[in-house]
Amino acid sequence: MKTDQSIDEKLVNAYKNGDKKALALLVKRWHKLFCDKAYWLVKDKDAAKDIAQDSWSIIINKIEDLKEPRQFKFWAYRIVCNKSTDWLREQTKNQKRTVGYDKEIESFEEHYSENQIQKQILLKAINALPENQREVVKLFYHQDYKLKQISKLLNISVGTAKSRLFHAREKLKKTLKHRNYEN
Repeated sequence: MKTDQSIDEKLVNAYKNGDKKALALLVKRWHKLFCDKAYWLVKDKDAAKDIAQDSWSIIINKIEDLKEPRQFKFWAYRIVCNKSTDWLREQTKNQKRTVGYDKEIESFEEHYSENQIQKQILLKAINALPENQREVVKLFYHQDYKLKQISKLLNISVGTAKSRLFHAREKLKKTLKHRNYEN
């Protein structure tokens, strides 16, 4: 009976030797577990999927440097944990920025027309999105990039860019509906 470590070792070595199917098998074995680990850390389903995807990019780019293929699981989990920690750190930073921004909006709100207030509320809702979704929304709507261009700029698949944009729109609808600004 083969152990998990020996299976990983065989697959990593096969991939290093040019077998692309070995990578597909590694992804099949570990992707859901990476998503679960990221979710356990960040408590955000969309972010967990993005973290797992970003982790795979790093794993693929650095797998040649892995000295002990038997240790793939631990090495890869460390990458997922580091990406999750980076995401949490970014969220904390964004929350601090948003808190200051909230106070600024409150103090100037009475000076704006209704249309300007709605724009400010929309901007606030966009800024409250997770970094990866906010980035796609701004590139798509503010800078008029196409999804294919966004995927190249951010080094993500077109599908991931579409997913981030979809989830961002859903969160914005929910936020704006809650504030009675959606028709």
